[in-house]
This record gives sequence, C-alpha cells and structure tokens, in this order.
Amino acid sequence: MNAATPRTRSATATPAAPLPDSATDPNTAPATLAVTLPGPDAPVDTHCPYCSLQCGMGLRRLPAGAAGAPAEVVERPAFPVNRGALCGKGRTAAHLLAPGARLTEPLVRDTATGRLVPADWDTALARVAAGLSRTRAAHGKDAVGVFGGGGLTNEKAYALGKFARVVLGTSQIDYNGRFCMSSAAAAHQRAFGLDRGLPFPLADVARTGCVILVGSNLAETMPPALHYVTELKENGGRLIVVDPRRTRTADQADLHLAPRPGTDLALALGLLHLVVAEGRTDEEFIAARTSGWPAARAAAMAHWPELVERITGVPVPQLRSAVSLFCAADSAMVLTARGPEQQSKGTDTVGAWINLCLATGRAGREHSGYGCLTGQGNGQGGREHGQKADQLPGYRKLSDPAARAHVAGVWGVPPESLPGPGRSAYELLDALGRDVRALLLMGSNPVVSAPRAAHVEQRVRALDFLAVADVVLSETAALADVVLPVAQWAEETGTTTNLEGRVLLRRRALPPPPGVRTDLQVLHSLAALLGWEKGFPADPEETFDELRRASAGGPADYAGITYRRIAAEDGVFWPCSGEDHPGTPRLFLDRFATPDGRARFAPVTHRPAAEEPDDRYPVVLTTGRVLAQYQSGAQTRRVPELTTAAPGPYVEIHPRLARQYGIEDGRPVAVVSRRGRAVAPARYSEAIRADTVFMPFHWPGPGRANTLTNPALDPVSGMPEFKTCAVRLERVEQAARAEEA
Repeated sequence: MNAATPRTRSATATPAAPLPDSATDPNTAPATLAVTLPGPDAPVDTHCPYCSLQCGMGLRRLPAGAAGAPAEVVERPAFPVNRGALCGKGRTAAHLLAPGARLTEPLVRDTATGRLVPADWDTALARVAAGLSRTRAAHGKDAVGVFGGGGLTNEKAYALGKFARVVLGTSQIDYNGRFCMSSAAAAHQRAFGLDRGLPFPLADVARTGCVILVGSNLAETMPPALHYVTELKENGGRLIVVDPRRTRTADQADLHLAPRPGTDLALALGLLHLVVAEGRTDEEFIAARTSGWPAARAAAMAHWPELVERITGVPVPQLRSAVSLFCAADSAMVLTARGPEQQSKGTDTVGAWINLCLATGRAGREHSGYGCLTGQGNGQGGREHGQKADQLPGYRKLSDPAARAHVAGVWGVPPESLPGPGRSAYELLDALGRDVRALLLMGSNPVVSAPRAAHVEQRVRALDFLAVADVVLSETAALADVVLPVAQWAEETGTTTNLEGRVLLRRRALPPPPGVRTDLQVLHSLAALLGWEKGFPADPEETFDELRRASAGGPADYAGITYRRIAAEDGVFWPCSGEDHPGTPRLFLDRFATPDGRARFAPVTHRPAAEEPDDRYPVVLTTGRVLAQYQSGAQTRRVPELTTAAPGPYVEIHPRLARQYGIEDGRPVAVVSRRGRAVAPARYSEAIRADTVFMPFHWPGPGRANTLTNPALDPVSGMPEFKTCAVRLERVEQAARAEEA
C-alpha cells in the first residue's frame, strides 16, 4: 500500500452525529477543576510532551495574529523534578502548535488516485467505522488490531484499551512502550511483585552514596536529570557508568565500564561473584527480606572474574573497582535504561542487576534500590491502564478472574465478554496483513521505530485497512487509509505518570485549531458509530474518574488521585488508595509487594545475544538516541532548531575499525545485517569500542537504523533485541555490488 496505489474500497457506515458540547470542548468546566484559557500574559502550568521526566514548564499564549506558534514555553522553577531546567526539545515544544507544522484536517485515501485527500470528519469517521466493522464481519474480532503509544495520556491509554476490548472485542492490542521498558517491568514484577520505574523520587539519586548507571546516556536523553548526578558528586557520592560508548554521561563518571553490547548480564553476574567472594553480602538483609538466594548465588559463582572479562571485555581490575565503590557506600542504587533492557535476555539482565542490589542490602531502604529510567513521556502510565496486551487498568492481569470481574463491573459488561491476552507489540506488527487485517493506530510510528522495520513496513502495507490518529503525517500515517488529525499536549487536559510514579496534570493552554479533535473525541465518535452510545466520554476528567474506579484496589491504585490534588501537590505518587491517602513516594520500605513480603532473587545465567558476530557479519551494531531528536523523530524532525542540531543519521565508528575497512570520516558507509542495509555518513569517534558501531534511530529512509535491528524477543517481556546485532561494513561504492544477505 502506498500513496500512488489506487484504493477500491468504500465506506458504508452511517455518518457520525455532531458531538455534544462537552465532547466538542472536552475541557469545558469539569466538575472539580475549572479549566479556563489564560490571557496572553498568564502562563499555564503544564508539562513537556516528550520524555518520562515530564518536566514542568509554563505555556504562555501569544497575542492573536503573532507569527509562528500561538504560544511560547516559559520556565517553571517551582516544579520539583526539573526545577525550571529544560532541554532543547522542551524549549522548542511549542513549534508544532503552529497550524503549518501539523495536520489540521482529516485525510482519506482516494479510491481512484490512491492519494490521501482532505475530507470532513463525518466522512473520515464513517470510513474508519466501516473498515473496522467490515473486517470483523469477514474475519472475526481478532482480525482487528489496535496499536497505541507511550506518549498517550492516562485517559487516552485507558479509553483505548477499553475501546479495543469492549467495542471491538479484540485481544489484539499492544503499544510501543513494549519497545521501551518492558524487560525492566517484567524483572521488577518478578523480584518485587510490583513495577514502578523508580520506587523512590528522582531526588533520592542525589542523596545516595553510589549509583551504577547501566545503559543510559542521561546527558542526551533527559538532560535536566543530569543535575541529580551533579548533586550526587557534590555530596561525595560516586558514579559508575556502564556503556559501550564513552558518552557525555560517561564523562561524568568516577568509573566507566565499556562492555561489548549484549554482555551486561555477564557483567552483573561477575560483580555479584566478587561481592560474594569478597564477603560483602548483607546476610541479615538476605535472611530477613529475600528468598531464592542460594540458587542465585550459585549462578553468580559460575561467572568468575576472568571469564567475565573474556565475555564482556571489561578488565578484572575495573570489575573489582566497581564492587569496591558500590559496597563502600552506606547507600547505593542501580539504575538501568534501554542498554541492558532492549535485549532478547533483557528481563534476566535486569534481574541480575536487581540481584546485586538485594545481595548487598541495597533495596527496600531509603536512598537505596533498583530503578528503571523509563523513556517515553507516559511510558509508566501507558502500561498501567490497559493498552498493553496482557493488562487491565490498575496494572491488573487480564488472566486474573478477580481482575476481570472488577474491571468488567466498572465497564458494565460481563467478565466473560472480555477477550484474553493478545500478541506483544512486534508479534502484533508481524501479524499485520495476515491474521490481523485492519489496524487502528494512535500515537506511534512503527515504520521507523520497530525492529526489522522494512519487514514491518511491508506488513503495514499488506493491511486491508489502516486508520491512524496523529499530530503529524508520520511515515506510518502516510500509508493509512484514513488519517485523523488530533490535538496536542497543550490543547487538551490530561494526566501522565512520570518515571517516579508521580501522576501529573497537563493543562490545556489553548484551543486546538479548527478541524482538529482530541483522541478522546475520536474514540467517543467511533464507539457511537459502532453501537456504544455511552461509556466513552470525551471529557478527560470524567474519563480519569472512571479510571480511578477501575484501578481501585489494583497494584497501580489511582483511586485517591484527583485533578485538584495533582494541581495542589505538584503530582501524587501512586499507589494512592483514597483521597485521604498521602500517596507513596517510596515503595518497599516495610515489605515488598510479593505474597510473603520478600523480594525474590532470580537464578539467572549468561547466554549470548540472539545474533553474535561471525565471519560474514563481524561487527556489532548498537543503536540509541541523540540529544536533539526524540524517538522516531516524527515531531522533532519538523522543528528547525532541532533539525539544524541533528540533521540526519550517521554511523559512529572507531578510527581503527574505519581504517580496517577503508572508510573515510564523513563519507557514506553501508551497514548491512541479515535483515537489510542502511547507508549514512561515517563519524569517527574514539569514544566507541573498536568492535562496535552506533547508529541513532530517529530517521526514515536509507539511514533507517531499524532496518537492521533484530526482532528476536525476550521470552518473558516480548522486548526485541534492539541493542545488538551482527553487521558488516561496506564502502558505498563496494556495497552496490555486494550480494545481499
């Protein structure tokens, strides 16, 4: 399917009725928190639309007729997470609010020309309803899929999951957060019985004695958080960074460990081996608050230092130094990000780092513990409230009869009507055009962001019907039958949950442009067209109040969190079971969330990556983000200041490796894996291992890094192995003649 291919299908659904006033303006006078549009000089307190820090910012409307964006970002120093600091993405976030930078009218695929052409909302919604209905009638409920995003607000994520399971009756729903923190979530659940990215406030990082930061480049991915590292060091704390590249964050470290990509599990096991061998375990803590230690200890003891050095490339003296720094401090933390998590053994890898915390008594105590630096803006809340394949709102398990009964009661449907767990994200994308014939997609761009992206693009093109709701015409939206232009962060009210588990309120600061509706309005209208006149309010606060009821009593309990409380308290930490409950900034201080209250060790052992280098593909590729771009780049690539700072893809390569292949700095180089070929300019750097190359993943086209990446999945979390695959390098003039893998 592409823009040049004619369409032959037609819509037959009844046109949508006009939305009621409350749906046309979903932020009109909610019951408990009045939301009014400010004057030009009064900034509205809100939050950045990008990463999981959810930095506080103000948004000031500009006078009518002003050129460019209709508002400007101002600092919000009183918000405790970022204290006014913003990165370049946050500072320029208002650029996309300008009508010329985003979608402002629905688009439908013209059946004669195959091109996307403007349409009115009634026509567009009718075509979506018809496409979904036709597919269900012809192929069954599970032939319709839903794919969400980690940037959707809690209200949208909740409504989307409910829409999939109640209106469509499909089990085939997942979201791009599966590609972000799912391995850490699975390991967190296995060890502690509960997953919250950080079980403590981010401010605790500055107060601990030592931090091991694994696979995170905070200086580029969430720069305002770097001040906590600065404060840590000013307070006498130590920083250990684990990363195959010497990043700007690694430059801040007291010790930098540079393992081969895909060997973080062996590294963690090797450190635990040394902890045991040097008598540094906390036996009292282990006996009182954990279970499973003998098996985990035995697994670690099979990973002696010299073996770990051979596997990881990290010298034994550095291993010993890391253990010494970590254990010498009175308190300590391990924080992981995508490096160790985006692996086919990511759950076990995170489990090994948790084992290190448990064995040394660095969990369930103030200023100590394991935490995950969640990536996407609402990656935490997005997985808590129902758009993940196996979960219901409140982090309830879809396979749990009691959970099904509770949520079904809130929704007013029989528990047996709810479908069971569906496919994880990549499995769902891989099934497109085969088992899953129609897809409703909100807030994601998998044609760029998914592993084995060329294959995913083929699967998207093979769909019978695709509807996309987005702010911009992303690469995936450009392939759709219907594109619905939806409101942005500044044009609607809603909640997000940041990496600390702090539930925040994004306030509406200005109305969306004419022709643009909110995602909640879209779901409200589609539900009505498909026979559900009630149950899908377009008002975000009404949706949130229902979410509170659905989550009540669940692991992620939001029952006591209200819009008014969030506004008054700079966010409320879940779980919060009642309006008189203070919220829970720090988890696990008294007991863990397991049935017996004990944390569970994981008896894990090292295994190779799904794809190791060989004679044909002798180099390791790893991928990641850069400072000026975000995720698939669908939005940030449209901001001139950010595009000037990071205009396109590149291949970071050590000069020694480049000379081996005759690759010149700045000249195009082809990177070839078993899945495809990408071409981008070489960028010399001595900050990367000489057996590894790095590509950022923000761009489509010839330099699309995810053309190369391996979709091998973690068996527990469903996380693909983004962070390591085997490649070969070719000079472009040679590559044209080379036989494809």
